[in-house]
Amino acid sequence: MGESRLTLMKTDKKEQFRHEAKYLIGLKEKALLTQRFESILNLDRHAQNGGYTIRSLYFDDYWNSSYEEKAAGILMRKKYRIRIYNFSDRSIKLERKKKFENYIYKEAAPLTREEVEKIIEGDYGFLLHSPHPLCREFYFECVTNVMRPRVIVDYEREPWVYDAGTVRLTFDSNVRAAVGSYDIFDPNLPTIPVLPEGKLVFEVKYTEMQPQIIKDIIPPGASEFIAVSKYVLCYEKTRYLHDFEYWFDTDY
Repeated sequence: MGESRLTLMKTDKKEQFRHEAKYLIGLKEKALLTQRFESILNLDRHAQNGGYTIRSLYFDDYWNSSYEEKAAGILMRKKYRIRIYNFSDRSIKLERKKKFENYIYKEAAPLTREEVEKIIEGDYGFLLHSPHPLCREFYFECVTNVMRPRVIVDYEREPWVYDAGTVRLTFDSNVRAAVGSYDIFDPNLPTIPVLPEGKLVFEVKYTEMQPQIIKDIIPPGASEFIAVSKYVLCYEKTRYLHDFEYWFDTDY
């Protein structure tokens, strides 16, 4: 396994995989962690009033590969999404997230609001002529594998950063699935919560080694490690919109 990981990490020198761990925590745990963060970490400079809203439109292919591979525990997988912040069209990114065990690598390409609207309407032709390789590869996914929108995921993020080791610690609260439309710019879309009341997702992300000072402020056993993704949670909560599996258990 070590040799396979090393091969993946060295496949492209431009690719820098980072480690990612997710935890499901309660509000009391968040308060304790935040108190510890304040002395050695800083809020991300983009966090106005303590944070920002992230909205992502996730895509999947004809076979729902991203969902099925995640559910099956496939080690190497990828998923595509379009991401915006605070429901604004000022910064729009097409992203592809590759994952190998707990290592992730993200690629991004800019999009305009007009281009996003074309994609949602099923007009992918312009992507083939994009100067960004990621957009051209997404075009082939849409045409050959019938990549289409699946679900919109919303949440509020409070991001903390630690310069040494490029560490990001984030609290993602009010995780919910938007329904009724794939218009990611509509702030009034109705939503369905996907986490138990009083719970949120705490993520630890870093490149290379995790600094000991960060290990020391995250109490072991203080949180519940989770492997499920926000995409999976939201997809399953809105599954009734895609098929007739009304009996599917989506109680979280």
